[in-house]
Amino acid sequence: MTIQPIAPQPVAPQPVTAAGETSKAAAVRAPVQTMDSDVFMSLLVAQLKNQNPSAPMDTNQMMSQTIQLSMMEKMQELTTNSKEGFSLQMRQAAAQLIGHSVGYTLGDGTTGTGIASSVSYSGAVPTVKIGELSIPLDSITGLTAPAAS
Repeated sequence: MTIQPIAPQPVAPQPVTAAGETSKAAAVRAPVQTMDSDVFMSLLVAQLKNQNPSAPMDTNQMMSQTIQLSMMEKMQELTTNSKEGFSLQMRQAAAQLIGHSVGYTLGDGTTGTGIASSVSYSGAVPTVKIGELSIPLDSITGLTAPAAS
């Protein structure tokens, strides 16, 4: 009786990163990092379902948790309203630049001046058209009133 060696099985190649390490497969589902009102309510309902009937949950604790949920929802609403208000202010500020001579400094250090001819709201930050350039509002460094006609 002879023993024959087992041939090694081919291994599928793994992608190699720049550092020479093989990359791992990405997780199928990323864990939820924030708690919203749905998660809070699910936890509260589960707590009520699984409580000991001979020692029910303290009503003060339940009221406290309900108040916390309400406060969390109002804070989220306030945050959303604040972001919308800031976005509106940026749009108004950009629109008021049209026809004015503005100075700008780009991220690479390039500076310049020109007349703002139009505004675009397509991105997160409005852009002002100066000549052929589209300058982000947060790169505008100065403003000169238009000459009186």
